[in-house]
Amino acid sequence: MYRIAEQRLSKLVNQGGHRPLAESRIGLEKESLRVSPEGNLAQTRHPAALGSPLTHPHITTDYSEALTEFVTPPCTSIPAALDFLRDTQQFVYNVLATMPNHELLWATSMPCVVAGETSIPIAQYGDSNPGIMKTVYRRGLGHRYGRVMQVIAGVHFNYSFPDTFWPLYQDLEQHPGNAQSFISAQYFGLIRNLQRFGWLVPYLFGASPAVCKSFLGGQPTPLDSLDEYTYFQPFATSLRMSDIGYQNNKEAEIGIKANYDSIETYVASLVKATETPYSEFEKLGVVVNGRYEQLNANILQIENEYYSTIRPKQIVDPFEKPSHALLHRGVQYVELRSIDVNAYDPLGISERQLHFLEAFLVFCLLHESPPISEQERKDIDHNELSAAHRGRDPHLMLSQNGKRVYLKNWAAEIIDAMTGVCALLDDGHKDNPYSNSLAVQAEKIKDPDRTPSARMLAEMREQGEAFFHFALRMSQQHQTYFQGLAANPARENEFIQQARQSWARQHELEAAKEESFAAYLQRYFAQPV
Repeated sequence: MYRIAEQRLSKLVNQGGHRPLAESRIGLEKESLRVSPEGNLAQTRHPAALGSPLTHPHITTDYSEALTEFVTPPCTSIPAALDFLRDTQQFVYNVLATMPNHELLWATSMPCVVAGETSIPIAQYGDSNPGIMKTVYRRGLGHRYGRVMQVIAGVHFNYSFPDTFWPLYQDLEQHPGNAQSFISAQYFGLIRNLQRFGWLVPYLFGASPAVCKSFLGGQPTPLDSLDEYTYFQPFATSLRMSDIGYQNNKEAEIGIKANYDSIETYVASLVKATETPYSEFEKLGVVVNGRYEQLNANILQIENEYYSTIRPKQIVDPFEKPSHALLHRGVQYVELRSIDVNAYDPLGISERQLHFLEAFLVFCLLHESPPISEQERKDIDHNELSAAHRGRDPHLMLSQNGKRVYLKNWAAEIIDAMTGVCALLDDGHKDNPYSNSLAVQAEKIKDPDRTPSARMLAEMREQGEAFFHFALRMSQQHQTYFQGLAANPARENEFIQQARQSWARQHELEAAKEESFAAYLQRYFAQPV
């Protein structure tokens, strides 16, 4: 089954080059809710000392003023990316320590929204047209899917292969065509395989087997009660990645599945969704009582609204649509989005996780990747939801090429097939971190109790804790960790300067505003792809 991947790996190993993947670029984006010392969602604005969330390159907000997002630059190693993520969060904690409310960063993906939807403040980005557009987009998300769904936090793993790798790989594949077209096609092959095998990520790293009952706001649910305050499922891995999390839940009704056959079909499918009106969203209105409630009434307001476990990405110029950037400059990197915040690591993700994830993406590139049929698309969705809800069930079976197979058997096959990839990536590392991580993941497949989702439930039972109290305890531990770190004056000064520069840039954008928001929006959507 994995013969093609083995052959491609063998060619890479035998080609004589030195460490063909040594200069891969790695970036991280980590979301964290700010909460009060009592664990309530922060009602305060994004602290001004952190800079402008509109223009700061590394510290911003996602859906809510309370949902802080940390963004590393592309780094040439996993430790470098983690160091930057640690320093960024340390700086944020230093700022929070100077404020009277002594807020914490929530340690888990799933929030506790005790006061309901109205307690979730939508992120604000100032009075420039780009800033207004970001806020209106979020307002529309709240109307369409509910605000609570939008404050689920996650970690995104951004990955690109080295520039020097692609000519070598194109030669090994004996592909005579355009280099950028080849690169984009290979990234889309990786994306299709990540979807085929992506259920493995929540199994291994899912850390949301339980949710606060307040999250569901009294709605009926098939989830079980762990205690007075907590819903859970006995074998769940990642309720964040399940159908109670943020999904484009109109897909079956209105057919907005992205097509991953090629960069052209992908862009065409998303563009169509951003240009096709949807009656339910039309009922919401676009401008109501003089205020924009959403950017438009189409299936998707903008392309980024489409939920996916992995996205093809290209750096976007100011005012440029992502679809235009992809189609004209090709895929530059991929963004893996299916990673829960690791409650057991102060950074939210560990070095061991990242070693596995990098090897997993390389494996997905090397494995043969035909187009996804309509039936396989249904199987992929079934497998993802099954792994999220019941991943640790020893009797769980997934759909594999028209057959029913046990998750644990398929997972063991993939782990075994990744051995050579990890050996290749270990070259130049004296402690074999990739192979060691693979061995740890293999143990989780043999023993589901080793997974973070199982550990969380076991710990909550042992401590007699509701999910809320577990998450608050871990948040307090992480706060202590960051407060205990040695000072890094150089990095702190760097963040202070970036904060000042970001505010100056926001003010420049606001001062340069020459057209109405309606005209700006019309011009944005009129861009040809």
